[in-house]
Amino acid sequence: MSRKKYDEEFKRKIIREYEAGGISCYKLGQKYGVDAKCVRSWCRLHKQFGDDYLTQNHSNLNYSAKFKQQVVHAYLEGGKTYQSVATEYGIFAPTTVRQWVMMYNNHEELTDSRPEGLFNMVKDTTRKTTLDERIQIVEFCIANNNNYALTAKEFHVSYGQVYSWVRKYNSGGADKLIEKRGKTKSKETLSEQERLQIEVRMLRAENKKQQMEIDFLKKLEEVERRRF
Repeated sequence: MSRKKYDEEFKRKIIREYEAGGISCYKLGQKYGVDAKCVRSWCRLHKQFGDDYLTQNHSNLNYSAKFKQQVVHAYLEGGKTYQSVATEYGIFAPTTVRQWVMMYNNHEELTDSRPEGLFNMVKDTTRKTTLDERIQIVEFCIANNNNYALTAKEFHVSYGQVYSWVRKYNSGGADKLIEKRGKTKSKETLSEQERLQIEVRMLRAENKKQQMEIDFLKKLEEVERRRF
């Protein structure tokens, strides 16, 4: 049995009703004759990617072999589901992650995909950035619930760059964001006062992220209460 396809306007209508509040994914599914899992997935992906999720051609995404390997290793490190890895790396479908993991485990080669993808987030091309830019990018990403895809789009950098900078900051603070590659040593430095100021900014970003999570859970609880 083939899977039924739903057009952009139909999905948008359901998402708008859900975001307006007062009705659960289950009831929306009943109302429109759609599996509640589909409704829940559409709402989650729209929350993460915005209208790009509805307008993007999902079958024409470009993922580099390097990116695929990075995703697979993130899953194999343990403690994460296909869904959580897909969310972390800005991938629409958890089944995509599952497919890459299976290929890797079967010793199949992970190769580059075809043309243009979401936000160009998996291209290996990168642009040069200043230390101030990298700090701002990490701050934005943390404040927005580690949404690497959104951050990459906002600052016109690659997904891989954002992911790498956030990991570096988490592992060793702002000093880890100083670029040390190239023929000449970087002249970028941080004073103790600047480090403290950056820490305060990151703490504020973390607090904003936590408040977003609290607000989301409250809304979810409210919607679930209305179901009964």
